[in-house]
Amino acid sequence: MFFPEELLYNEDHVWIEEDGEQVTIGITESLQDDVEEILSIEMPDVETELELGDTLVTIELRQGMLEIYAPLSGEIVEINKDLSDSPEWLMSSPYEDGWIIRMKLTRPEEIDDLMDADDYTEFVQGDL
Repeated sequence: MFFPEELLYNEDHVWIEEDGEQVTIGITESLQDDVEEILSIEMPDVETELELGDTLVTIELRQGMLEIYAPLSGEIVEINKDLSDSPEWLMSSPYEDGWIIRMKLTRPEEIDDLMDADDYTEFVQGDL
């Protein structure tokens, strides 16, 4: 499995790309191993305020529902509207077309608790 070096990760298999006070968030390739087929994704509204650990999105799978939790606190500034029509991008292009939301951080210090690609790779290998 490939985990881009420029991204940060958490133990819930979510990736985070920093861009100043804003981050882009998606799910990793590792999480996809547990997913058979994505039927739909329920996205938050722009301007929604989320705290670390709040439900970010709910993904409807053939085998049930999967909740993805906010890896950081902040305000949603953009959602990937294309996922409504093409939720399979979460699987086929997780680090490019399959990004989920962009968020303006309210607590940037929370980034310090995330893993880099090397630490995440070790975590995943130990998680198998």
